Amino acid sequence: MIRYALSCHKGHGFDSWFPDSSAYDKQAKRGLVTCPHCGSAKVEKAIMAPRLAGKRGKAEAPTASPAVQANQPVAMMSPQEQEFRAKLKELREHIVKNADDVGQKFPEEARKMHYGESEHRPIYGVASPDDAKSLAEEGIEFMPVPILPDDRN
Repeated sequence: MIRYALSCHKGHGFDSWFPDSSAYDKQAKRGLVTCPHCGSAKVEKAIMAPRLAGKRGKAEAPTASPAVQANQPVAMMSPQEQEFRAKLKELREHIVKNADDVGQKFPEEARKMHYGESEHRPIYGVASPDDAKSLAEEGIEFMPVPILPDDRN
């Protein structure tokens, strides 16, 4: 994971985490990285302080991000976003608790149930984008299971 200090064209500063630098580039290009203050998709990476090796060879993190150092607001989840996140987490827990995990066999099992070859039951598993497209084209109803970062993020 990598944390970037970001700023929008209106000067709002905020931090965001990405799996890697290419993930940021892809999301920014598609307009998915937006300012939490004004909603602008015109977002750029801000200059960040590097992590420097200390006396004992351990990296020392800067005391605060540039956004905090410049006394600019920091991104926080609103109460509505926190409630939505809690509901998504509740939905995921319900699915995991009440459905069978069929793993990579999800497309195969979904087809068997759809065409009456096996009894209908709640299932979840993994499907590639191509498999998901084929299932949808066949009229097989499904939905992605929400994946949320752990509670520490």
